[in-house]
Amino acid sequence: MLEQRSGRRAPDVATRTRSRTVGLLLAFHLALGLLAVATLLSVGIGSAMLPLDVVWRAFTEPDGSVSQITVTSARVDRTLLAIVTGLALGVAGALIQALTRNPLADPGILGVNAGAGFAVVLAVALLGVTSIEQYLPFAFLGAFAASVIVYLVASGGRGVPTPLRLTLVGVALGAVLTGVTQTLALIDVNTFDRMRFWGAGTVADRPAGTLAAILPFIVIGLLLAVVSARRLNVLALGEDLATSLGAKAALTRPVVVVAVTLLCGAATAAVGPIVFVGLMVPHAVRWLTGPDWRWILAFSAVLAPVLMLVSDVVGRLIVLPAELQVGIVTALIGAPILILLVRRQEVSGL
Repeated sequence: MLEQRSGRRAPDVATRTRSRTVGLLLAFHLALGLLAVATLLSVGIGSAMLPLDVVWRAFTEPDGSVSQITVTSARVDRTLLAIVTGLALGVAGALIQALTRNPLADPGILGVNAGAGFAVVLAVALLGVTSIEQYLPFAFLGAFAASVIVYLVASGGRGVPTPLRLTLVGVALGAVLTGVTQTLALIDVNTFDRMRFWGAGTVADRPAGTLAAILPFIVIGLLLAVVSARRLNVLALGEDLATSLGAKAALTRPVVVVAVTLLCGAATAAVGPIVFVGLMVPHAVRWLTGPDWRWILAFSAVLAPVLMLVSDVVGRLIVLPAELQVGIVTALIGAPILILLVRRQEVSGL
């Protein structure tokens, strides 16, 4: 009798697992379709309202006109940068939420954004840096230094830091660096003027070569994320159980910290601090995928660029003929959605 019952249950579990996998695959293809639509909107719509036939001819019959250059250079470069940085922020957000076991954690919890902003302000105020091309190395070095300090302080010389210590130290260091950054920017008017566009977060008017400069770091970060995905599922079960199952927390956590630093540091260096993308997207994705971090990372990598592209398109249209920076629009879009998510009664487990 027991054998019959167990024999019936096993196929039922296998069937449900297959059905869920098929459903997630269909949803993932739908997410890819949304990304394709958002990409087309980003290329086809701008503050310069060009007819669709002009946009089409810019690719099929390039003639060197201003409209053609606007589409094939400015809009395409801007779209690609939004996709890559959105992907990096989405995956970094999922990783930091898995590492800290906190569904409302943000990549900035490691001090990455604060470190990047602090380094840029110092470069502008003390070294006279004036162009975005010069911002990039300082921003990336600041992001990396801040995350290293957070990790070392949180570990306290006792090996692997706990999620709680990482969170507390990261929030504390981020608050200090942000306060100093704002103070320096307010003291020096020239520094404030130079910082305000980068500090708001924007994918517009980035210097040539920005995407190429950050792409190697993002690729390495994504590879580390892929390698860590399965182990994150085990670590989510708790420290003791994960150790008994053979997961090496002492190795996994530093790898995840490096991945978050590379992904978020490179994105922040290129487009400035973008809020809510790394926080909201992985949190929202979890309602669909459940606690499997492989699916969460995959969906975050696709849907975070969708949020970036849609926000950028809205920013181009909402205050014509001017534009709103994408960092402002992501906050306007992301905050209400996140509030709705956290007000739901059910909470996804990590």
